[in-house]
Amino acid sequence: MTTQTALAAAASLVALAFALSTFERWLTRRRRHELAWSVALGLFFCGSAALWLGAANGWNGATFRAFYLFGAIVNVPVLALGTIYLLGGPKRGDRWALAIAMGSAFAAGVLIQAPLRAPIVADRLPQGSDVFGPLPRVLAAVASAGGALVVLGGAAWSAWRFRRGRMLAANLLIAGGTLVLGTSGLLNSVLDEMDAFSVTLAAGVTLLFLGFLLAAAGPAGAVRGSQPAVDVPAPNQ
Repeated sequence: MTTQTALAAAASLVALAFALSTFERWLTRRRRHELAWSVALGLFFCGSAALWLGAANGWNGATFRAFYLFGAIVNVPVLALGTIYLLGGPKRGDRWALAIAMGSAFAAGVLIQAPLRAPIVADRLPQGSDVFGPLPRVLAAVASAGGALVVLGGAAWSAWRFRRGRMLAANLLIAGGTLVLGTSGLLNSVLDEMDAFSVTLAAGVTLLFLGFLLAAAGPAGAVRGSQPAVDVPAPNQ
């Protein structure tokens, strides 16, 4: 097993554990933000698993399309939806849930139909700019940037509100995980592309998971407005 494959496998397994932990909390309390984060982390697992498959067996069009859709477009907006539900309430969250669902369906259609502008080399993670036309890349940029602004804003608000103890540390871990997951472009100048994504996926999702575990160990408020905004892993990816 190569280092790339091992790191991608680690990221996938941590993401799956994270998703199952959050889903278990949703089964117990039936809060919408927990369900949104469970779905988002399941999507993150799908993106990580696509990276794992590509690193282990070689890249092709189907594997890269799955990696790009789940890892670059749909997961961060759904993570952000959890923050919207938690901080904005169910009515606002439901409106955004419909918009994100429609946007995700549109993005899936685009990725399925988008022609490949260049052949995919089996042993190298392609870049979207080398393979796709402008529309898939615009979707990835808008989804990632918009979702990240929401989740980082939620983490910053939570860190300010709970300025000490366990909740502060949890928010810092979550914000750190979000930032790490956004550094793959910088790491490409030091590592090759597959190494960069594998390193950032494994490290970033681990920081998010640690933030979730730390927040889950603390006291949880009973109602919105009194509970910590990181009562569950505020995707503050």
